[in-house]
Amino acid sequence: MPDVLGWRAKFGIIIPSTNTVVEPDFYRMSVPGVTAHFGRLFIRNQVMDSDAGMQRLLDQIRAEMGSTVERLMTCQPDYMVMGMSAETFWGGLEGNRQFIQQIKNLSGLNVATGAEACERALKLFGAKRIGVVTPYQPVGDENVIKFFSEIGFEVVAIKGLRCPTAVAIAHVSEDELRQALLEVNNAGVDALVQAGTNLSMVRLADEAERWLGKPVIAINAATWWLALRENGIGDKLYGYGRLLREF
Repeated sequence: MPDVLGWRAKFGIIIPSTNTVVEPDFYRMSVPGVTAHFGRLFIRNQVMDSDAGMQRLLDQIRAEMGSTVERLMTCQPDYMVMGMSAETFWGGLEGNRQFIQQIKNLSGLNVATGAEACERALKLFGAKRIGVVTPYQPVGDENVIKFFSEIGFEVVAIKGLRCPTAVAIAHVSEDELRQALLEVNNAGVDALVQAGTNLSMVRLADEAERWLGKPVIAINAATWWLALRENGIGDKLYGYGRLLREF
């Protein structure tokens, strides 16, 4: 028997315990018959004010992955979604592939990642040269550049906001994000990409596409879009960017 509310699909979503944006973002973009069920990776030390701090954060994520997925599987989801983007960029293309395989091994299910979602979106838009905004330290930006370069895109400009803690990512204002978009945009950039699922960017990205005249891919919108489309759910959503509205 299908789930009464999730009769089309139940998504098991992995997020850090510090993240306060991705959950409401996914709820905001909900469609009938699809439900989102969240498992939180326990972050004991959220300080990420240096490259070493960011690496420690990822070490905690990796240590918690198995138990978090195990808990999520008790609600019998149909599909997995990674609601954190840094780990999906880490190690470039091969790192993303290894992460996807890890989740498949743990859950037996396919998984949507932010890195793959951005790749698919950029290809749909025909973009080649991109500007990127992240909340990361330099080591995080290096891994983002590595991933995009390895899949054939040129990162023309990148703006890392250097957020000092994981929770502080959600404190970045729309004004700060707007300025960051303008910094990485120029005439040679085909599309803009925002990484970091705890940055509140979905609404701003939709608006920015109109005043910049080019695609602006917010990671939460792209990841949700990939999860829906991979499950045969073609509902069009409005107010969250061209990706969900047109593809």
